[in-house]
Amino acid sequence: MALRTLITRKSPISTHLGFRGLQTFSLPDLPYDYGALEPAISGEIMQLHHQKHHQAYITNYNKALEQLDSAISKGDASTVVKLQSAIKFNGGGHVNHSIFWKNLAPVPEGGGEPPKASLGSAIDNHFGSLEALIQKMNAEGAALQGSGWVWLAVDKELKRLVVETTANQDPLVTKGPSLVPVIGIDVWEHAYYLQYKNVRPDYLKNIWKVINWKYAGEVYDKECP
Repeated sequence: MALRTLITRKSPISTHLGFRGLQTFSLPDLPYDYGALEPAISGEIMQLHHQKHHQAYITNYNKALEQLDSAISKGDASTVVKLQSAIKFNGGGHVNHSIFWKNLAPVPEGGGEPPKASLGSAIDNHFGSLEALIQKMNAEGAALQGSGWVWLAVDKELKRLVVETTANQDPLVTKGPSLVPVIGIDVWEHAYYLQYKNVRPDYLKNIWKVINWKYAGEVYDKECP
C-alpha cells in the first residue's frame, strides 16, 4: 500500500499570536502519495522529508515567531536581533519546501513532461534548449558546497529566466527582490541520501522525471504575462 497524506489541503495559517496578530504556520498536505514519485524519489524519503524535516522547520519557525512577539512586547531589542537568523533559516525552510512539493508531480499526472507554450519558448531563448538548462542546473546543483538549493527563476524586472543557487535554507529572494522561483530543487542530503547515498548527481539526473513543468509554466505566465 502506498504511503500517502490526506488529499485535503490545510490552510497555511493556523493561529494568531500576540496583540499584533502574528501568525503561525502548519504543514501543508501533499497532493500526491508519498510513493507516487517512485522510482525517481522513494516513498520513504518523501515521508521523512515532509513529515520530519519540513515539519521541523515549521515548528522552529513558529517557536521563533512566538519568542519574537514576546521580545517585541518587552522592548528587548537584543533578543529581537538574535532571533533573526532562526527566523530566516526556519522560515526559509518552510517557504522553500512549500515550493518544492508543488514543483513535483507523479508521471501519470504529468511529471517530467517538457514545458510548453511561453515557458518552453523562454527556456529555448535563454538557454538554447531544455537539455542545456537541465545540464546547467545539474552542474550548479552538484557543485554547490554543503547544503542548499538550485533554482530556475524569472527575473521580473529583466523579464528573463536565470539559474541561481542559495545556501542552506536561504529563500531565493535573498539573491534579489525581483527573482521569483519557477523550479526549486533541494540538494540537502535529506532530500536524497537514503536512496542515492552520496551520489548527488544521480539524484539530480532522476528528479527531472517528476518535475511539474505545468505548474512551473503557470508561475512563469503569471510573472511574465
